[in-house]
Amino acid sequence: MKYISVEQVEPGDILARSIYTSEGLTLLHAGVQLTVGMINKLRRFGVTMLSIKDPLLDDIDMEEVVTETTRKDAIRNLSAAIQCVQSGKYMDVRGIQKSVGNIVEEVLRNRRILLNLGEIRTTDNSLYIHSLNVCMMATVMGVGLGYNTNQLKELAIGALLHDIGKISGSPDKKEDTADEEELEKHFTWLGFNVLRKKHEMSIVSAHIPLQHQEWVDGSGIPRGLAGEEIHEFAKIVAICNYYDDLISPFSEEGETLAPYVACERIMGLADKRFDIKMVIHFLRSIALYPTGSSLKLSTGEIGVVIDQNRGLPSRPVVRVIRREQHASDVMAEQHDIRDIDLSAEPTIFITGVME
Repeated sequence: MKYISVEQVEPGDILARSIYTSEGLTLLHAGVQLTVGMINKLRRFGVTMLSIKDPLLDDIDMEEVVTETTRKDAIRNLSAAIQCVQSGKYMDVRGIQKSVGNIVEEVLRNRRILLNLGEIRTTDNSLYIHSLNVCMMATVMGVGLGYNTNQLKELAIGALLHDIGKISGSPDKKEDTADEEELEKHFTWLGFNVLRKKHEMSIVSAHIPLQHQEWVDGSGIPRGLAGEEIHEFAKIVAICNYYDDLISPFSEEGETLAPYVACERIMGLADKRFDIKMVIHFLRSIALYPTGSSLKLSTGEIGVVIDQNRGLPSRPVVRVIRREQHASDVMAEQHDIRDIDLSAEPTIFITGVME
């Protein structure tokens, strides 16, 4: 599998990962052969990157921290919860709790696998993919920090629903004294008020939507909390939320960054926006160069990331494929394949990421 721009996709390419709607339904199944019409439709849906199968990478076993079934189920239950909140109906949290339980169980079981965020985003599913990514990242960090199962579930629920305040109602349903700008500024309060009324949920989970925009230097919103005044879970979600915003083409950050650049941005905000201890744990949890991405090496070669090194996320395993046509037969190709484990090759460096 390789992860490439939709502009590089050609008719006949095979989709490697399924694409979901906001309701958790499958828009396109993995394994489908893409046509010109499908590619154009994906562009209209706002898709910028796709996972495509490559015969020279088929022997690679793509390890997942959270299975496709669990991810799809979480999107479906999140969608149902959001629809209830938007329509003013009772939000049954049992579906959310079930999905979170499965995510926690799988992250604990696969704790030695580095997290890759490879879901394909569209204008329709971007909010749901964002919420799911933040939930998975926060849970992985929580496992690394040694949280017990109950703590992990509290963290995961708050992380999955951290943006619930953004869709919890329109200004005409709120107090007349609060204008639209003030409501947007304090969407964190709206999210807190939605979750704190759910007796099936911990009040700790409710504080995550409230505090995930607070910065450790006291410059955040809505209350300007600082340092130890901010709950540890909210500090985790603050980093995960910002990171996923930076790598998403649909965020309000104004630019889409490569994962390793986004990590550098977060490192630069340690002890300002983010707790430095949490930044360190975050960098241990995420793949700086996701599996399937194409890299430029200091040897002048270009390769595809095929595996991760848990303790060294900046030194993945890269497959270099050199294609040479036979002079006697322009249709025949000879492939020189070499796998380079950068953790064992200290003199080889990553010099860039292919767009």
